[in-house]
Amino acid sequence: MTLELRNCTYGYRRWKQPVLRDFSYSLPEGLTVLLGPNGAGKSTLLKLAASVNRPQEGEVFLDDTRAGDAAYRRAVAWMPQDIVPMPTLTAREYVAYVGWLKGMTRADAWKHARKALVRVDLTDKIDARTSQLSGGQLRRVGVAGALVHGARVLLLDEPTAGMDPYQRRVFRDILRGLTHDVRVLLSTHDVADLAEEADHVTVMHGGRILHHGDTRAFLAHTPPGTVEGRAAEAAYTALLRNSGVAA
Repeated sequence: MTLELRNCTYGYRRWKQPVLRDFSYSLPEGLTVLLGPNGAGKSTLLKLAASVNRPQEGEVFLDDTRAGDAAYRRAVAWMPQDIVPMPTLTAREYVAYVGWLKGMTRADAWKHARKALVRVDLTDKIDARTSQLSGGQLRRVGVAGALVHGARVLLLDEPTAGMDPYQRRVFRDILRGLTHDVRVLLSTHDVADLAEEADHVTVMHGGRILHHGDTRAFLAHTPPGTVEGRAAEAAYTALLRNSGVAA
């Protein structure tokens, strides 16, 4: 199972340079952290992969299924940075509604919503109103909404923004537990999200890929003499500097 962007070009304004031009990318197994400064093209990559936007040129596939097809939308789930609570819905109702929108029957969506919430460690919040959940809990409801319809690829745009260190730890542990059957691409500005969980790291800048490989290869860019605990940050900075990007 492979999600691929093939020679994609996409821009938001016709009179401006495209954000991505002739851009190709293949998502590996496990958890991939997508790093890059503002304007690097991370969100655009995620939206094309999620079939939220369509490339002006090029194609996006999951195996032989083209982005935009119903089967593709069921298999690939996108979670934007902001999950908006629905005050009248409980966590289970929220997740079941997402499943129904993805084509599940009401009965199946209701049954699987509970299983999905258990999987993201929200058993005690199943009947809580979404308006009563913390930001970290609400993002986990968003992940449950992806799992309820059996998504095989999960795309996350800045999911840990605004979380405290404990919430980040819990969230990353949950993602790590999903990757035996779901591929995860997590966009972030914070190299702390890499931690020791990520299997792969992709670094973008200016609509192009500076690095794409396993975590060990990424950390090999760490300059000698780097203070312990700062290896990921130093490797990221070195990649940007070596590519002529002002740090």
